[in-house]
Amino acid sequence: MGNGPAPFSEIGKKARDLLTKDYNFDHKFNLTLQSGTGLGLVTTAVQKDQLFVGDVNTQYKTGNTTVDVKVDSSSNVSTTIAVNEIVQGTRVALSFKLPDHKSSKLDVQYLHPHAAITASFGLTNTPLLEFSTAIGSKQLSLGAEVGFDTKSGSLTKYNTGIGYNTDDLSASLILADKGETLKASYIHIVNPFLGTAVAAEMTHKLTTYESSFSIGSSHSLDPFTLLKTRFTHNGRAAMLYQRQWRPNSLITFSAEYDTKVVEATPKFGLALALKP
Repeated sequence: MGNGPAPFSEIGKKARDLLTKDYNFDHKFNLTLQSGTGLGLVTTAVQKDQLFVGDVNTQYKTGNTTVDVKVDSSSNVSTTIAVNEIVQGTRVALSFKLPDHKSSKLDVQYLHPHAAITASFGLTNTPLLEFSTAIGSKQLSLGAEVGFDTKSGSLTKYNTGIGYNTDDLSASLILADKGETLKASYIHIVNPFLGTAVAAEMTHKLTTYESSFSIGSSHSLDPFTLLKTRFTHNGRAAMLYQRQWRPNSLITFSAEYDTKVVEATPKFGLALALKP
């Protein structure tokens, strides 16, 4: 399975992660507690301007089954029950949210040495159906995804893409938004020993001929410190500094400045993740 293609959603993900992952311009706190019995507790709190939101997530693992229950500050209760390896290479997950009784859905994933197939079925009278597949190998894969709304009888999405991966680079080309958007991404590990990598992503609207891009870099200053940079087509420059100050505990500082607006106020964010 390890040499097979990844699911369609993974195409282009490496570049997206370098350009977007862990960037945060709010104040965020995350605490993870785990026990030897398979029970885990994750508490997350985020302050956005004057608004404070948060959630508590409990997770219990036993054998091939994982149960996640999350309660957020709006009193929504989300539950996911996932079972791995019912059949070799499969993962089945049932999820639902209360009080939204229409949110129930069943997700199925099957990984094969030459294919990765995922499907999602809404558990309602008029469900939303989604299906994706990727065929090929770990190095080269071609995939597509489609969504269908049975209530309106219309396609909600259809995308296709190709991904190429080696040990030190990854590239992708995706036709998204029902054929209206072309996305290309590239990431190259320049120096694996120093953790130095560069990435770029370009988006072109085929209907309006508008283009946008992001370029970024990642570098490990030492085994515990990560520095990332990002620059976008509209003149926004961002920087991320992440430090592991104890095992599995991270402090992350992010900043962004709009270089095209002289009087723009820089945005700052701080995230603290603790895992005792």
